[in-house]
Amino acid sequence: MTRRTEYVRLYVMNTKLTLRMDAAIIRKAKRHAARRGKSVSQMFSEFVTSLEAAKDRPDLPPLTSSLLGVMGAARVSEEDYKKHLLEKYL
Repeated sequence: MTRRTEYVRLYVMNTKLTLRMDAAIIRKAKRHAARRGKSVSQMFSEFVTSLEAAKDRPDLPPLTSSLLGVMGAARVSEEDYKKHLLEKYL
């Protein structure tokens, strides 16, 4: 049985910000937000928050960065990894 936990984020927005950008970018942002079920303001807020979080991470090559968090909370020991490599290549 799989347990599914959903988190609800509460966005409190009390200050208005006006951004000026190309109309095509605005259309793309609105389409992307609609697909994600979010507002453009929510997406922008998440983006700025992610910049702060990225500042705390070490500089890694793009491929390595893209893999961060892929395994979630799973812990793999060095021994498990070595065992996997031996089984795979020998």
